[in-house]
Amino acid sequence: MAYNVLGIHPGHNGAAALVSDGELVYYLEEERFSRMKRDGNPFRVMVDICSKYKVDELVIGGTNDSKEWNGLPWTNESPYVALIRKYNPNVKVTWLNYEHHSLHASCAFYNSGFNKAAILVIDGAGSLQSYNMTETHQIRGYEAESIWSAKYPGEFKVLSKTYGPDGKNPPIRAQLGEHDFDDAVTITKCYEAVTEFLGWEPIEGGKTMGLAPYGKQNSKIPQLFKNGRGNRDIFIPSYPASAGIDFKSNPIFQRTRTPDIFHRNQNELLEIEADLAWQIQNDTQEEVAKLIEKAIDLTGLNKICIAGGYGLNCVTNYWIKKKFPNVEIYHEAISHDGGTAIGAAKTTYHQKKNDFEKRKQTSIYLGPKYSNETIIKSIKSYNNMFNVYDIKPENVAKLISENNIVTIFQGRSEAGPRALGNRSILYNPTDPNGKDFVNKVKNREWFRPFAGTVLKEKAHEYFDMAGLEESPFMMYAMDVWPDKQEIIKAITHVDGTCRIQTVTEEQNPHYYKLIQEFEKITGVPILFNTSFNLAGDPLVETIEDALETMLKSEMKYMYVPELGYLLEKK
Repeated sequence: MAYNVLGIHPGHNGAAALVSDGELVYYLEEERFSRMKRDGNPFRVMVDICSKYKVDELVIGGTNDSKEWNGLPWTNESPYVALIRKYNPNVKVTWLNYEHHSLHASCAFYNSGFNKAAILVIDGAGSLQSYNMTETHQIRGYEAESIWSAKYPGEFKVLSKTYGPDGKNPPIRAQLGEHDFDDAVTITKCYEAVTEFLGWEPIEGGKTMGLAPYGKQNSKIPQLFKNGRGNRDIFIPSYPASAGIDFKSNPIFQRTRTPDIFHRNQNELLEIEADLAWQIQNDTQEEVAKLIEKAIDLTGLNKICIAGGYGLNCVTNYWIKKKFPNVEIYHEAISHDGGTAIGAAKTTYHQKKNDFEKRKQTSIYLGPKYSNETIIKSIKSYNNMFNVYDIKPENVAKLISENNIVTIFQGRSEAGPRALGNRSILYNPTDPNGKDFVNKVKNREWFRPFAGTVLKEKAHEYFDMAGLEESPFMMYAMDVWPDKQEIIKAITHVDGTCRIQTVTEEQNPHYYKLIQEFEKITGVPILFNTSFNLAGDPLVETIEDALETMLKSEMKYMYVPELGYLLEKK
């Protein structure tokens, strides 16, 4: 009988993961069910898992003492425990409190397939930690960056931690062994501060990353980092929520208008906005490189795992690959906070079972699977709004080649924030106006780039792979070869890069076949791929989500390959 461990992360990007005899078999973020962006309460996902699997152990991770959260009347127990008891009254419950970074580290290590490795966690604000300096003086701070060593089955050792201030106590500056407490702003918080300055939520750093190539080095911008910490003349710490930019001390950053002006109109972009985005991207890359060098120095290992929110920065990920060609670096695809649910389940399983088997995560199609009967029934309920046709992949490819947006809905949904061909919007990468057109349809900012999915065997023809054989999880913004940039202009960013997904027939047969057919028509083995959602919405999960998104947009066609259906909006 399999031993099933359910790990949950309560908090933004709330998620649940199921590990069965050491194998990650299910993962989903709550927002996919609730349709509330970054929903922090994974109740619906827990219900879905418990309805399909017998859960032997529930593991609750958290950045603080989760046992004290929202105790229920009468029993005073956690609602998560109460929920799972309805399915298994004898379920074992494990609490992993104040272990945020360790769960990031665990997720990356166990998914990497490495037997032993150094792990680098680069995060905004993890668990609050306290240290007694004297009998009467205590300092407190939030985890920001940490370096770990790990070895099977469950040996984890923290070698270095950097803490940021908790925002409630007087400024702190202390060195406790390898643990650095400082009231300066850390790498990810600096990136968040710039992101907020540019007019977005701090957590929307992907937009800053997309804007950065439009900027350049600007001598008017003060030095952003000093000794690995954000310059206090620029950045104001405010943990755990965010950090800010000191406008008063830096007149160059003072605003005279609303950011939304340039968000929607390229001609309104100010030099300082683009240049600051460029600077924070460049400088954080350099700081991450220093951390990698430190991790190698502390451990003597050339295998590195990277997790934490900053780990989703695909520009930095590629830059690091090129900078450290002789280091094996694994970038965790679910490196944001949702991935700590995986870390919670994996840590508990391996330590409890003393399991030495390495299981590299080769697929992240880990969401629910919907039966053909369920999908057909849902489609029929929308008969008045869609025509349904039988169709072959070659005909879908032809539609795309004629500059039609075609969405695709199939199989299990993708884990994490990337669309990988199961919940995707597809378009022709050779259309020179493709980026502007699809950004408008999705209601996104004009400067944001798009990804491409390429047949794995053809990837080296179009992209400098920097020694990589594949990129199945879309974790790298790679250089497009100069002679190919005009061919795939719709997905080539202004700096000549493209975030890519490689695909094989084994990984995703329907998607692979569609790209093959597109290549027969156009000569290009690549499809323009972006997430199946509109700006600000979670990725679609169910067929109903997909159809409703179609109805709210200008998108006309949806391909359901498992049924051989094409839906056309009336």
